Amino acid sequence: MFAVSLVLLLIIISARFVSYLAEAAAGGLDAGILLTLMAFRLPAYLELILPLGLFIGIMMAYGRMYMDSEMTVLSACGVSENRLLCYTLITASLVAALVAIFSLLLGPEGVRASETLLAEQRNRTDFETIKPARFHELDIGSGVSYAESISADKKRLSKVFMAQLPPEGSGEAPSIVMAESGETIVDRELGRKYLLLKNGRRYVGSPGDGNYEVVAFDEFAQRLPDQDFSVKAQKDTDAMTTAALWQADSAEAKAALHWRLSLPALVLVIALMAVPLSRTAPRKGRYGKLVPAILLYMIYLVAVNAARGASEKGGDASIAALWLVHFIFLGLGLLMFFWPRLRLLAKTKNNKHSVAASGEKQ
Repeated sequence: MFAVSLVLLLIIISARFVSYLAEAAAGGLDAGILLTLMAFRLPAYLELILPLGLFIGIMMAYGRMYMDSEMTVLSACGVSENRLLCYTLITASLVAALVAIFSLLLGPEGVRASETLLAEQRNRTDFETIKPARFHELDIGSGVSYAESISADKKRLSKVFMAQLPPEGSGEAPSIVMAESGETIVDRELGRKYLLLKNGRRYVGSPGDGNYEVVAFDEFAQRLPDQDFSVKAQKDTDAMTTAALWQADSAEAKAALHWRLSLPALVLVIALMAVPLSRTAPRKGRYGKLVPAILLYMIYLVAVNAARGASEKGGDASIAALWLVHFIFLGLGLLMFFWPRLRLLAKTKNNKHSVAASGEKQ
């Protein structure tokens, strides 16, 4: 289980890390926070990876034992399938408790911390994200900026150049600002941040016109956008604590709460399903049922997720449908587990009926 989960975790983290790395290369994120960001995201990944890792781990381990005839030896020594299922569910209960910790406690905390960190990065000014001796596009294509060198704390610039383009149709003229140095300052009373440029010139005018406005300045201050550190998760409920979801009355909050509670139940159900799915013959190999089993798991997970989506728009009936999905797959798992006995029982009854019919004819 841990081997499979580690492989799946590396795949998912690598894909996510590459996207964050591309954003950091473009200047949208600070490269120093990438590892911290991935650590915050880890519990949310594990709550979905561990159930699949357990499912595949059970199938690979028991499939190996079936292929090497060890299950036949265990059965001959008095270890029934019922006892094997009990051992499996005991281990699955420990995994379910771990998934519950991730889904109910650590996962929401990690999402909230990562989104807060991303909000801080999103609210960095254009002048805090620029790199020395490179042109950078200002926010929403409003111009470009350039600085020959930048201090280590990202607050002091030297040889600054900025070209600002007004919105189309505004009637305003483009402007160019050149300064010897610049720094960010904070007005403590108003709580506002400014870019203070020193010893420079400002040119305002449209190309082709002769009426340019040229202003020389010792200091030129420009207010920077206010910061908004609000958490913006993919879903607002993903960053809420479980206690907050329990007290909330909205359909989205109830759906998120039951989704978190259903993940430990999913672990127990798939453990039950994995035991009969791992049955195989020595000549068939232990990977014969792996692909159909994973497909069944994906159908299960998609069905639960779809029920969550429906419950976000509906009421208690939709939430009941979410748990109905678990009961349907629980029934399917029990059917697969007892299917050989049911077939044997049906075959025995047929043989008895055949013998009775033969005796009547004689």
